[in-house]
Amino acid sequence: MSLAFIWIVSLASIALMLVRPRGLAEWMWIGGGAVLLVATRLLPLRAALHAIHEGVDVCLFLTGMMILAELAREEGVFDWVADIAVRRARGSASRLFLWVYLAGTVVTVLLSNDATAVVLTPAVLAAVRRARVEPRPHLLACALIANAASFVLPIANPANLVVYGANMPPLGQWMRMFLLPSVASIVATFVCLRLLSRRALAGEAASVKEPYRLEGAGWLALSGIGIAVAALLVSSALDIQLGAPTFGAGVLALLLVAIRDRNSPKMAVRNVAWSVLPLVAGLFMIVEALNRAGLMGLMKTGLTWLAAAPDGIAKFAGGFGIGLLSNVMNNLPAGLAAGTALRQMGQHGLLAHAVLIGVDLGPNLSVTGSLATILWLIALRREDAEITGWEFLKIGVVA
Repeated sequence: MSLAFIWIVSLASIALMLVRPRGLAEWMWIGGGAVLLVATRLLPLRAALHAIHEGVDVCLFLTGMMILAELAREEGVFDWVADIAVRRARGSASRLFLWVYLAGTVVTVLLSNDATAVVLTPAVLAAVRRARVEPRPHLLACALIANAASFVLPIANPANLVVYGANMPPLGQWMRMFLLPSVASIVATFVCLRLLSRRALAGEAASVKEPYRLEGAGWLALSGIGIAVAALLVSSALDIQLGAPTFGAGVLALLLVAIRDRNSPKMAVRNVAWSVLPLVAGLFMIVEALNRAGLMGLMKTGLTWLAAAPDGIAKFAGGFGIGLLSNVMNNLPAGLAAGTALRQMGQHGLLAHAVLIGVDLGPNLSVTGSLATILWLIALRREDAEITGWEFLKIGVVA
């Protein structure tokens, strides 16, 4: 009975996180479920604290990335990027779509998919409204590329840290494994979305007369991002966990911008979505409880069977299966459970790589699949430009 209660509480918490009854924040539902499991002693306090400790690197990574993204937003870096896309379009809605897609790719690769979803999306919406074109294809591009480009580099998605943990492949090995699949993912997603949106992109876009100018503090913020990217690439190449370097890069960027604008760093820190951290901690606790209730055994059984099967279709089935599971229970807990099982099995080869692609790319099926897409939907709601789950699914099932 206790094991069944763990499953009920855990899955209900995840479902409520996605649905958000009464408009309560996602972290409240996940945190409430995790606290309930601890209070009923179904998750021992020691195990809960261990789960939180396991998530420290992910939390540091997210904190650093959110600081960098908010600092860039505060100093107009994302508005500047979106303005470049509008001016490069030269009056063509289809060219504007291409430049928005390229901007989303660069931001995802260098600043993580959460930055694309949360910060670039409102800037793109402002740009397409300025250009007076149909916004849906461009907004969907932000969501889909946030997942499709999220395994170009280890820093592009927090889920990458969850799947590999301390066994993150060095940068050179990562690029050898994932560069070609990433290019295929980015190109295929673009082709699908471009074809499905061809009518909306057939019109013209209004030209922009006055370009958006980036001020001195904005260039310092951009420099901070460049330093952060370099530090993260070096850390990845040296096989160093990415959480602490990312957090350090965020703090360094704050100090750089403070040289020119003391108020901007304060606003950036104030506007960071700090609720993401208790959300992640709660998810780690819930996955720990589910593992104790049999999820780990189920994962190991399925992955052991796939590991013994011939390469090719079996590994594809593993990636596709975890991709579907990510849409049912969100890719962060799905990736955490699968990654833990793989590490306990000593699996670091092709099966682990297939699972990572499933965790990163699978959420393009539905709006509930990844934390980044949920944050993208929240950003649209704030701007009164919501895209429904059904609209997303019609595109996502093809992509």
